[in-house]
Amino acid sequence: MSLRDVFLLRDDVVFLNHGSFGACPRPVFEEYQRLQRELEGEPVDFLHPFRTWPERMAGARAALAAEMGCDRDELVYVSNTTVGLNVVARSVQLAADDEVLTCDHEYGAMDRTWRFLCEKSGARYVRQELPIPLDDPQEVVEAVWAGVTDRTKVLFLSHITSPTGVVLPVAELIGRARLRGILTIIDGAHVPGQLALDLHGLGADFYAGNCHKWLMAPKGAAFLYARRDVQDLVEPLVVSWGWRSDHPGPSRFIDEQEWTGTRDPAAQLAVPAALKFCADHDWPSVRHRCHKLLLEARAELLEITGLEPLCPAEGWLLQMATLPLPPLDPVEFEITLRRRFQVEVPVFEFAGRPWLRVSIQGYNERSDIETLARAVRTLLNE
Repeated sequence: MSLRDVFLLRDDVVFLNHGSFGACPRPVFEEYQRLQRELEGEPVDFLHPFRTWPERMAGARAALAAEMGCDRDELVYVSNTTVGLNVVARSVQLAADDEVLTCDHEYGAMDRTWRFLCEKSGARYVRQELPIPLDDPQEVVEAVWAGVTDRTKVLFLSHITSPTGVVLPVAELIGRARLRGILTIIDGAHVPGQLALDLHGLGADFYAGNCHKWLMAPKGAAFLYARRDVQDLVEPLVVSWGWRSDHPGPSRFIDEQEWTGTRDPAAQLAVPAALKFCADHDWPSVRHRCHKLLLEARAELLEITGLEPLCPAEGWLLQMATLPLPPLDPVEFEITLRRRFQVEVPVFEFAGRPWLRVSIQGYNERSDIETLARAVRTLLNE
């Protein structure tokens, strides 16, 4: 049986867009549904914050923390990375003339979050342009660091970027920021399941990542990590019974963030099943195969377009790559790929030109790449 057979994806669609929302394997989805049925069988016993809830959530946090290289009580589950990052961003006390430093490869939702908060506070949102094409990681470090001033309060960066799919050299920037007393907030939406993570070793103050993307948990499973010595900076995005709890748990951070009212936690409680699925299928080997297939797709599309790539392959890309297209309407191109060729892949504008982003996951096969290449060649020739 191929890995494709254990996913729930439709057979009539060539799915090359795992990076957007992920896809859940059948055994993980079955555990998710089992948990939902258990919840509906006895909702009070399942959800009451002083019954089975603390033990259930602590167990799920412990399993994930062991994979992410941190302690159980340094992370909490949230519904997605954007929510987790909003918790932190809205906790930062920005003042007029403070600066939030980032780069121009960030996810659009978080660009909007920081612009919203800076406009309210009078702070400056500083977006440093990265050199294109990307070549030397040290050039990226220096391009970002050139935006640091005495007013820089926050360094916000993606570990793996959403629009361009590249791995940014965040470790050195986090180290520099620590020496300058700059708070570091890292968007790791695309990291869990795609790149081995050691949060203690990385040293960021805050880090949020999705479990429902490359880790293949059900939708609605993500985490927010906060180093112990900065947890007191975090305020609850939703004030509920965890604030000044009558039954305090391991920390204020856990109390305030974990219990925010009635919700379905089944996706988050199914994360250990996703971790087991990866272990059972030797996921490091799967990731290696996916990387090789991505390089093949990249080479074929670059040959078709004759355009220069955004970056070298090695050292920058894992299972996702953004490739240049000639001048065209990206929305129309994406819709045509989907409706006419049954290829699901995002096409969008970045840095003033159209791009196509390919994601390769364990269920993808060589035939998927061949279908995409034929479709792109046909449309460009037309």
